[in-house]
Amino acid sequence: MSAPKKTIRRSLLVTAAALSSLPLAAPAALAAPDPSPSPSATPPAHMSGVGGARLGRAGTQVNPGSGAPVLPKGISARSWIVADAESGEVLASHNAHWRLPPASTMKMLFADTVLPKFQKTDKHKVVPSDLAGMGAGSSMVGIKEGETYTVHDLWLGVFLRSGNDAVHVLSAMNDGVDATVREMNQQAQELQALDTHVITPDGYDAPGQVSSAYDLTLFARSGLQNKDFREYCSTVRAKFPGETKKGKKGGKPVRPSFEIQNTNRLLSGDYDTPVYQGIAGVKNGYTTNAGTTFTGVAERGGRVLLVTVMHPEKNEHNEVYKEASELLDWGFKASGKATPVGALVAPRSAQADAQPGANPSGQAGGSGDASGAPVASSTANGASGGMGVALAIAAGVLVLLGAGAFLVNRRWPLPDLVRRRPRP
Repeated sequence: MSAPKKTIRRSLLVTAAALSSLPLAAPAALAAPDPSPSPSATPPAHMSGVGGARLGRAGTQVNPGSGAPVLPKGISARSWIVADAESGEVLASHNAHWRLPPASTMKMLFADTVLPKFQKTDKHKVVPSDLAGMGAGSSMVGIKEGETYTVHDLWLGVFLRSGNDAVHVLSAMNDGVDATVREMNQQAQELQALDTHVITPDGYDAPGQVSSAYDLTLFARSGLQNKDFREYCSTVRAKFPGETKKGKKGGKPVRPSFEIQNTNRLLSGDYDTPVYQGIAGVKNGYTTNAGTTFTGVAERGGRVLLVTVMHPEKNEHNEVYKEASELLDWGFKASGKATPVGALVAPRSAQADAQPGANPSGQAGGSGDASGAPVASSTANGASGGMGVALAIAAGVLVLLGAGAFLVNRRWPLPDLVRRRPRP
């Protein structure tokens, strides 16, 4: 099949997937999942059709074309997905819309919601109420009451150490945990992440808190539009301010720092898990109910892939990273050969902007920002330029169907962090 015909076929498939999601996009109140105290042992027979009907089916969904490799054997995750980060094509999936506890991968939605609100240099002095309400055994970066931290410090704590204490301090700055949770649920709806219901901003286990491999991938794809998000999620190690101590012999107080390292083992490596070639983020997690969860982004040969793996059944050390690596390897080999089984849908605002007459250029939102706002208007919040400049942005393709126009195969700016980011 010629390249133009392949492009047309994939464009139509992505368009159909986008169209299939539209009935689920309204009204928002009816689209929210029914909270349940714990996940079922098996996927439900009927799941969401957002992104395409096949993504709502239980089991593995893949269409290997001529020359495409077979999927790796032994993948034990309850749910997983492999997708092209720019075109949005889902190359393969397994129970993609199964609502499961997300653990700290929920912090991607937290960052996508809250990160644009504060400057890196903003400072906050921690008071006791900022750290109230954290779950027992929470992962923490080591924030101390009475100490002052920059927003930059706090986000390093969120991404590198998965610090629930950093999440709670940022939530306090954002009018409190309740307000932050409300905004996160609203942002999930905006992204058409309709499997998600947020109870805690840090991903700590709570009855009714669920997401899906599909939704977590949407969160990562949206967050990666933000330069600061890209920087934090790809940072391997950093210095974090410690507790202020009295100076020697009446001298000035001193505040030493200590090193923190990213707990994402595909970034930092481990004795049984090498750094993944081309990895550029995103977020890992673990709780009792969720097991291990992970969403990663990697680039090779000009292709950027997203993978999400939820709750591997194998109880092996670093199993979630091993399975994610295998799926990424498969995805890079299968790109351009496997026929997509669905698509990552655009945010609602992007679809609205793609309606006839909304934007003469046919670009959703006018540029690459996931919120639909022009990137140029968000420069101060780190939504453009800098470290993450990489792959070219191709024009969105408008396909007219009936009375509507829908944006398909939208290519988003994603980071070329592989050659820029210092290795461990």
